[in-house]
Amino acid sequence: MTRVLVVDDEPQIVRALVINLKARKYEVDAAADGAGALELAAARHPDVVVLDLGLPDMDGVEVIRGLRGWTRVPILVLSARHSSDEKVEALDAGADDYVTKPFARLRAAVRRAEPAAGAGEDEVVVETEGFTVDLAAKKAVREGRDVRLTPTEWHLLEVLVRNGGKLVSQKQLLQEVWGPSYGTETNYLRVYMAQLRRKLETDPSHPRHFITEPGMGYRFEK
Repeated sequence: MTRVLVVDDEPQIVRALVINLKARKYEVDAAADGAGALELAAARHPDVVVLDLGLPDMDGVEVIRGLRGWTRVPILVLSARHSSDEKVEALDAGADDYVTKPFARLRAAVRRAEPAAGAGEDEVVVETEGFTVDLAAKKAVREGRDVRLTPTEWHLLEVLVRNGGKLVSQKQLLQEVWGPSYGTETNYLRVYMAQLRRKLETDPSHPRHFITEPGMGYRFEK
């Protein structure tokens, strides 16, 4: 049974979430603040975290960073904040999606976190002349050094590398990396592709590996 950790300081919201999630056959733990959330996550190892950003003891983004220090558990941010900067900050810290009604997306988040069938038989280390991507270890190496990537940068890199040589549409990238409710925020892609090129390409202004197909999408070439 899938275990969900709900983190919110409003008892009415927690009660509603717990009732709805249990009705959908999820096991549920609840925390009212960030410290409690981090302790519960370490003790109970949830399959999904539903997290409010407005917590009494720390910002929810700090909780995301704390979790991402040791786990890749899917994190769905449940928040009333609507600023795109705040959304980007949460996603960049390692959140998997930013939603107001998480139930329909819990299964999708768990599915994305599970290894794909037969993934062990796929190529897991991809080498170019300038850098190496190890999909199993979730790291990139350039000139003998690990490249520091944010969770969002890694997710974008992973999708492109797993589809090596194929055009990946803007919409597909947005939905796979940022979540099902995204599809038109192409500015996100421009920003993060520029960051990947800066960190991995020998000449970021003339990329050899991360190719833009104007108006269509992006392609990774060895």
